[in-house]
Amino acid sequence: MIYFLNLILNFEYPITVNHMMKPFAHPWHTIETGKDAPSSVKSIIEIPKGSKGKYEMDKDTGLLRLDRVLFSSVHYPANYGFIPRTYCDDHDPLDILVICSIDVFPMCIVEAKVIGAMEMIDGDERDDKIIAVAGNDMSVNYINDLSELPPHTLVELKRFFEDYKMLEHKNVIVEQFLNREKAYEIILESMKLYQMEKERLIRNL
Repeated sequence: MIYFLNLILNFEYPITVNHMMKPFAHPWHTIETGKDAPSSVKSIIEIPKGSKGKYEMDKDTGLLRLDRVLFSSVHYPANYGFIPRTYCDDHDPLDILVICSIDVFPMCIVEAKVIGAMEMIDGDERDDKIIAVAGNDMSVNYINDLSELPPHTLVELKRFFEDYKMLEHKNVIVEQFLNREKAYEIILESMKLYQMEKERLIRNL
């Protein structure tokens, strides 16, 4: 039975089966972080650029769910998602913003070239965002560092995240932008934490 499920679904990794005999393939746990991590990572897009919907991965099923429609009259300034096989202090995978010339379809895997990070506090929790460019988009993949982005890009990112929860009476502070070496450190830290927590995270599905 498992053999035929593997043939039909053609997953990259073998399927494991829980006590309910359900096939297991989860975007957070099944997809690799990337063989060139931390400089280049696989990202799973949850929210396309320009969206007013806050979509996020449901941790139990791996499907996409609508968390809410943003209260403020703002739209996501870049494609937004997470890096698989990472884990952070907020109990979520590491967030990533992928700059690209198109609005990427949700749950699409995008090869992302890391160029920096945004150090952010959401409420009382650290909530850093990795900033990257789409590796397969010739219009942006030549960019290697935040300093090479158009000056308005970082202003727009900062303003969006500081404003988008304002009407929900929640406080978000963008403390600073970090260079790519600091971003690499954040990614490696989240990969290490994931390995420490992996068995518990998968067991709880």
